[in-house]
Amino acid sequence: MIYLDNVAGTKPDQRVIDKMMPYFTEHYGNPSAHFYPIGREAFEAMEAARAEVADFIGAKPDNIVFTASGTESNNIALKGFLNHSANKGKHIIISEIEHFSVDTLVTKLISEGYEVTKLKVDNGGLVNPSDLENAIRKDTVLVSIQYVNPEIGTIQYTEKLGGICKSKGVTFHVDAIAAAGYVEIDVEKLNCDMLSIAAQNFYGPKGAAALYIREGVKLMGLMDGGFQEKGYRSGTENVPAIVGMGEACAIAKAEMAEYVPRLEKLQKKLWEGLGGMFDFLNFTGHETRRRPGHVSFWIEYIEGESLLMWLSLKGFACASGSACSSNILAEDEDDLVASSVLTAVGVPTDICAGSLGVSMSRYNTEEDIDKLLEVLPETVQKLCEMSPMYNRDK
Repeated sequence: MIYLDNVAGTKPDQRVIDKMMPYFTEHYGNPSAHFYPIGREAFEAMEAARAEVADFIGAKPDNIVFTASGTESNNIALKGFLNHSANKGKHIIISEIEHFSVDTLVTKLISEGYEVTKLKVDNGGLVNPSDLENAIRKDTVLVSIQYVNPEIGTIQYTEKLGGICKSKGVTFHVDAIAAAGYVEIDVEKLNCDMLSIAAQNFYGPKGAAALYIREGVKLMGLMDGGFQEKGYRSGTENVPAIVGMGEACAIAKAEMAEYVPRLEKLQKKLWEGLGGMFDFLNFTGHETRRRPGHVSFWIEYIEGESLLMWLSLKGFACASGSACSSNILAEDEDDLVASSVLTAVGVPTDICAGSLGVSMSRYNTEEDIDKLLEVLPETVQKLCEMSPMYNRDK
């Protein structure tokens, strides 16, 4: 199987696995019990990992809170901040292409008296910074914008957006989950107050993520219990996964300069190969401001899920839309749900189901891309021949 859905999760680096293993079998103590050696070993390993995560994003260790997933980081950031700042304002701003963990959350807050502004994006998936500036009001309490959209790969003007929020005195959260390990992250340059990342997206383990909280930003914990992670995230920490995340951050910081250019080369190869393949293939996302190694497109006449299944039979793992959207059902269970991201960037709703996302990792090779380009024409042609829309137009 040639794995090309790395935006959903990557194969962990063997060095990460090796670093984790002793904390399953030898140093298995509870980090809160650091008054005796086996607990202290776990605590010290966790704090070393916290320092590595902080160094990776240009922060201080005290500003890092460990969580179990990117979704949890986003929820703690938004719910925790809004619960603490309920009397400061009731207006929230996001973009119309945010992850479900942000979009669904803020939509539910409308019933609690919040007003939500969803900024439009252009055909490349970019928010116009002037639109954000115009949308901020006296009662705006929070802005949350994704750094990189995993479905179409677009990299936002995050630094400019953060600068606007900073000048207006509005708290700014960045969902950087799809960016970490592929795009430089510096919380000072991004002008952000909170930022979420998850280890599984850059060769670390599932079950480990982090939330950066700038000094002075106050949050309310979502769970009652102990006071782990400064009370923001009660519960015994997953030490092996946290240790693995720290190692993944250290590796990414040291090696991104080497593997990102290779991913950009593979991206260019696939983009150019697809460009002349069909006159009914359309790219999505911005051509240049996109995550390295990411190519997304839609093909008229055919469904993305059908294309995924055929490619799977040929030995390829790709994506159609977001991994989180595959569990959503239409009102009629026989209907496919159009991706809100694709409709936002102008893809017609009746053909949104034909999207495909290819996201590469540092394990992929030029041979992988050559094989995909070899298999796609025959696969698409077979699906077109089965399509009534294609046969109608031809």
